[in-house]
Amino acid sequence: MTAHDPGPASVPRLALRDITVKFGGLTALDSVSVEVPAGSVVGIMGPNGAGKTTLFNVVCGVYKPTSGTMSVDGTEVRPRAHRLTQHGIARTLQGLGLFSGQPVLENVVAGLQSSTRHTFVEELFSLPRAAREEREKKERAMATLASLGIEKYAAAFPDTLPYAIRKKVSIARALVSEPSLLLLDEPAGGLGHDEIEELGELIRSIPGKGCSVVLVEHHVDLVMSVCDSIAVLDFGKLIATGTPAEVSANPAVTEAYLGVDAA
Repeated sequence: MTAHDPGPASVPRLALRDITVKFGGLTALDSVSVEVPAGSVVGIMGPNGAGKTTLFNVVCGVYKPTSGTMSVDGTEVRPRAHRLTQHGIARTLQGLGLFSGQPVLENVVAGLQSSTRHTFVEELFSLPRAAREEREKKERAMATLASLGIEKYAAAFPDTLPYAIRKKVSIARALVSEPSLLLLDEPAGGLGHDEIEELGELIRSIPGKGCSVVLVEHHVDLVMSVCDSIAVLDFGKLIATGTPAEVSANPAVTEAYLGVDAA
């Protein structure tokens, strides 16, 4: 799978600089800066209400920051939720977000809709360019399913599949656009222990496809096992960054999670 050009190794795939988000009198994020190096998995952690979802939504273009900047491969961007793929960004949802009335293959093809080049008329009359494009999309979707080991479910409908397989389908739909940055929102939700371990192996394999990963997740063990670095938020402020070992040994993180002074 070919991803977007990663650019110079010294330029982070994603750079958030002094991101502040205010909702009326509430400051949801207070001058938060996070970098995601190319080829890495970076986790965003924090207790409930820490600002993880707000930060995720800034990257996704759902929220416009009150101040601060966002850059992808060194270029400042202002993403819009419906045009993320133009910046080489793809995301999954907290829920599956799959279309129950369409087979798995069509669900994955839906991840390519923003790249459609043919016109409505060409599609309506099945003209050659439209037919060729649709064939190429299905080939890419099948290749993506195969890369996750779930191509045998291409003709199945999502509701007939185990939940862990449906999770992989949602990730396949995000990966089919060959993004340079994948945003995973609580992917371990609803999974058992063995399924979370398998998910961890999958997440660790994604940078090998040329795609960096931002993981927002409550499951601490998963974050610690798959991430190269972690950013920890509490009450909208960045309280710690570093490797999993550095973060887990940080007294501020222990205090934020346990509500006690760990010093």
